[in-house]
Amino acid sequence: MISNKVRGKANGIYNLTLGYHIIFWSIYFLFNTFRWGSYFNDYVYSLKTNIIGFPIHMILCYLNIYLLMPVFLYKKRYFTYIVMLVSSLFVMVIVKFNLTYFLVSHNVWPEGPEVVNEITLNYSIDMMIGELYVIAFVTAIKTTFDWIVEHRRVADLEKLQMETELRFLRMQVSPHFFFNTLNNIYSLAIEKSDKTPKLILKLSELMHYLLYETKKKRQNLEKEILCIQNYLDLERIRHAENLEINMDISGDIHNKKIAPMILLSFVENAFKHGAKKNIGKIKIDISLEVRDNYLYFRIENPSPSITNFKEQFEKKGGIGLENVKKRLSLGYADDEYELKIQNENKMFTVNFKIYVK
Repeated sequence: MISNKVRGKANGIYNLTLGYHIIFWSIYFLFNTFRWGSYFNDYVYSLKTNIIGFPIHMILCYLNIYLLMPVFLYKKRYFTYIVMLVSSLFVMVIVKFNLTYFLVSHNVWPEGPEVVNEITLNYSIDMMIGELYVIAFVTAIKTTFDWIVEHRRVADLEKLQMETELRFLRMQVSPHFFFNTLNNIYSLAIEKSDKTPKLILKLSELMHYLLYETKKKRQNLEKEILCIQNYLDLERIRHAENLEINMDISGDIHNKKIAPMILLSFVENAFKHGAKKNIGKIKIDISLEVRDNYLYFRIENPSPSITNFKEQFEKKGGIGLENVKKRLSLGYADDEYELKIQNENKMFTVNFKIYVK
């Protein structure tokens, strides 16, 4: 799918080259005609010789670009390439001489040092050097154009790959989140808790958001905060009196954009590795402040009683911290976000700054 899209774009660029060729040869023909017409003070003679010469120029250029270079030069058959190119030049010298001699003038080289009415070494060398100049000029243009097209193709491919990887990373988060929540519902259902219907309703609202409203590259910050609040409601239902959540929101959150589900990943892991792994009352503090087109997000929760919390946070296939880091690196420039994670004094703290204009 990706390669087809990129190939389509590249083909679309190549389809324009016919027009470029016509324009190029037309301008070159007019330039050469007036140039040599002024030199000979005979524009009719210049027109006739250029009508003969330009088909030869074009044949040699296209022969070199589309046959000799791909078949010999690109395959590092350098000697064969040189032999074939020189042979082609010599054949074209013979053709040009005869066409000029029989159709235009018996003096086929009026700009030369002497009257030439037969093929000489000086005439052959001069004509071949002239053709080499045209071939080199046209080949340089074609090579530059091909480089531009290839550069665009690679850039388009990288962009499509990045978008695909971002979608894949977001898909990793959603099943993981649903799996945890379904476990919560399962636990409450076993206990025949009255909280189960309300939990299912909250989960339904979250599923609708995560499945249908997180496909954009950027999502409204307000919707992301609402998603977090729904998630917190689910956890409150589950933990009841054992959980204390303080959430503070300040600044103008309207018309601000953020990559979807980034903040939810931090909140989810706070519960997965914090509340779930601690016994007794748990306190989680969350603050969101929008200031100067940046969102300052902070979440703090008790560290679980394991020796390497960061390792626990990062494992399981990159669904935790590594997933977030990867999504940030793909979706934002380095100066658009800052992430700091600390695990000190039995408290795990995430400080996150991100551009939301």
